[in-house]
Amino acid sequence: MNKYFPHTSSDLHTMMEKAGVKSLDGLYDQIPESIRFRGDYKLPSEMSEMEVRDVFAKLGSQNQQLTCFAGYGVYDHYTPSVIPSLLTRSEFLTSYTPYQAEISQGTLHYIFEYQSMMTELTGMDISNASMYDGTTAAAEAMMMSVAAGKKQNKVLVSGALNPKTREVLDTYALHQGIELATIPVKDGVTSKQDLEALLAEGGVAGVMVQQPNVFGIVEDLTGYAEACHEQKALFIMDSVASDLAVLKTPGEWGADIAVGDGQSLGIPMLFGGPYVGYMCCTEKLIRKMPGRIVGMTKDNREQRAFVLTLQAREQHIRRQKATSNICSNQSLMALFVTIYCALMGKQGLKEAAQLSYAGAHYLCDELQKTGKFHLTYDKPFFNEFYVKYDGDVDALYQRFIDAGFLGGVKFADGLLFAVTEKRTKEEIDNLVKIAAL
Repeated sequence: MNKYFPHTSSDLHTMMEKAGVKSLDGLYDQIPESIRFRGDYKLPSEMSEMEVRDVFAKLGSQNQQLTCFAGYGVYDHYTPSVIPSLLTRSEFLTSYTPYQAEISQGTLHYIFEYQSMMTELTGMDISNASMYDGTTAAAEAMMMSVAAGKKQNKVLVSGALNPKTREVLDTYALHQGIELATIPVKDGVTSKQDLEALLAEGGVAGVMVQQPNVFGIVEDLTGYAEACHEQKALFIMDSVASDLAVLKTPGEWGADIAVGDGQSLGIPMLFGGPYVGYMCCTEKLIRKMPGRIVGMTKDNREQRAFVLTLQAREQHIRRQKATSNICSNQSLMALFVTIYCALMGKQGLKEAAQLSYAGAHYLCDELQKTGKFHLTYDKPFFNEFYVKYDGDVDALYQRFIDAGFLGGVKFADGLLFAVTEKRTKEEIDNLVKIAAL
């Protein structure tokens, strides 16, 4: 008997007797012999812990480690070394999902702190207890606007939204009866004139824009919220979380819903995940918001306690009334973000953002000095910018990789570069030397 199986021979005999079979094989009598696999599984032989670690170390060494100048929604920010240690503390691992407040105070506490930090970062009233990632948060915001708009089922989406996010919106909208329309882009930014014309056609439940947009441009969204509200539509802003440390917040722009990815708040790139999506909104939309919300109260001894105050998931209420089926413990990454923000503080978040901004503008200037690169749009940008290249983009990209750099993201006839606080002047100068060849 395998020592990891809790059932004794007597237990198995009792269960087989109850099932009416004489052996475990008897459980599979109804499966035709012709489709049964009788060979040996191609499983490796057992190994010690040291041997297993060695195997994975060798596998990991096959990855080419590149200095990252790419963004496009995922950014190479610094992760303080203390975070992994704090993540595994027992008070934060009290439950899979915090239904039982008595044994889940650690989990509920950090979710409450996460919500508080995200509302401050976005300038909004309410935050939920996190989403899976930025793209699905945007999709949930789209559906939320339609639910709030009642008979209106059209959502206008800026053409300057990241195409990856747009693909997820299209997927979610397909069987939800939601009509998506694209707001044209003019000179790299969302056309306000076209937005107003589309709103005037009626039936619009929500409008979604990205800030900074997919080209890295910081758009002037003055009057956009007012234009939406005049036509009874919700204004949705999708932003990279770390950028909001220095940029005008969605709340200041008059947004009704703010969504985006929190990966930029110290979460490593991790080959694309896991990440964490944030969703914040105005107080009047709280009951349309998917997921959970944690609140603070007092117990019968007048001590501070944390509880689930809103959980409009299909497990808790009638399926047809549920706002979403978001579940599982994606809040582990919300804990990551919470620890990061607490460690960095307001000033630290600002300094990281300012270093990213300064590095991106220095790289952009140096690339243009080579005479081979031209800024595609003469618009203000933050830490990401789109340049056209007078030459073979594929060949240049390969030169970057051969030299140990992930030199931006290939984008139409140019490259989309991103810089974070991790990139040094020496790394930027070396990248420019390769680009100048």
